[in-house]
Amino acid sequence: MADLFAGFEPAAPTETHPENAPLADRLRPRTLDEVVGQDHITGPEGAIGRMVSAGRLSSIILWGPPGTGKTTIARLLADAVDLRFVAISAVFSGVADLKKSFAEAREHANIGKRTLLFVDEIHRFNRAQQDGFLPYVEDGTVTLVGATTENPSFELNAALLSRAQVLILERLGRGALEQLLDRAETEMERPLPLTPPAKDALIASADGDGRFLLNQAETLFSVNLPEPLDPAGLSNFLQRRVAVYDKDREGHYNLISALHKSIRGSDPQAALYYLARMLTAGEEPLFLLRRLTRAAVEDIGLADPQALVQCIAAKDTYDFLGSPEGELAIAQACVYLATAPKSNAVYKAQKAAWKSARETGSLMPPASIRNAPTKLMRDIGYGKGYAYDHDAEDAFSGSDYWPDEMSPQTFYTPTERGFEKRLSERLAYWDGLRAEKRS
Repeated sequence: MADLFAGFEPAAPTETHPENAPLADRLRPRTLDEVVGQDHITGPEGAIGRMVSAGRLSSIILWGPPGTGKTTIARLLADAVDLRFVAISAVFSGVADLKKSFAEAREHANIGKRTLLFVDEIHRFNRAQQDGFLPYVEDGTVTLVGATTENPSFELNAALLSRAQVLILERLGRGALEQLLDRAETEMERPLPLTPPAKDALIASADGDGRFLLNQAETLFSVNLPEPLDPAGLSNFLQRRVAVYDKDREGHYNLISALHKSIRGSDPQAALYYLARMLTAGEEPLFLLRRLTRAAVEDIGLADPQALVQCIAAKDTYDFLGSPEGELAIAQACVYLATAPKSNAVYKAQKAAWKSARETGSLMPPASIRNAPTKLMRDIGYGKGYAYDHDAEDAFSGSDYWPDEMSPQTFYTPTERGFEKRLSERLAYWDGLRAEKRS
């Protein structure tokens, strides 16, 4: 029997941490009950809580920001349902590592020991590598637990997603972060050298990342300070945390969507907040200026023609001044757009006109308004009967400019908001004159 189990390691016992281990490791939860901030999935009514109660674990994808407990939950799951735990990272592993893991898992399965394969940063595997998991997940060789900070809808292929349940981990709220600091103070047997306002500032700086918070706390515990630090002293002592933000990932699209919709919703305070979130995280200012300009023509249009002017002026100002001075012009354009009267009438008119152009094909304009640069073209009627509007009373001839095979259409209908109210009056005036002249 000894040969039968040769080369097979037993399931790892719950970890114990030496005193010199990092504080975050020493405070790593030993049971799912100790995980903070994720009760919606680890609690008795959560997906993980139900799986553990049933003693049966399905493959899952843990999606959430850094420092929210993805790796910890995977380890505790293996303990809770008595699975062998194997961890690999998509950053450092390749096809050979996967094949080895699958082969070992299959041999353990033959002796009745199933494997939980934890894949950190699973989104970094390409589509072909992700396909390699499918047969081993389907036949139960491994129970896959993948961890990702990126939206699985974008980063994981559909076949893999169909075989795994996606569970969303939330950024840690204030209460959860306070619990972590309480545990840290208990572990270190002394309070953090911070005033209450500085402790609040430390929690805020963590941006929902428990690991970051504990690392900062460990730095504070490592020095002897003559008196507790206030918020200003804490800011000087610790490096400022850069906001979590991937300019080419989902966070980028979420924030730019929030900025645009805040402008559309005429909320300058929220619009400024999302603009600040993106600029302070390193977003390219010209990208933001392009989106502001899009909002000017899509959501404001001719209700306030100056909106577009403000955006182009902000772009020129930024080009001239650069950062950070030029960012004030971007903020000014943002506030202008959010407070401007709103109209998507031109946006709707463009879509309707484009649709009509595609449907009607290559209908010719009426002969009277066709260009007639040659004698032949004039002889066949091009330009014949054209009424030069400036020669008419009120500089308006009332001519029909539509193709003969097409009845006049109405694409643009101005609103009664802002400058478009005046445009509405103008159109009504010209429509009246046109009806007069054609009667």
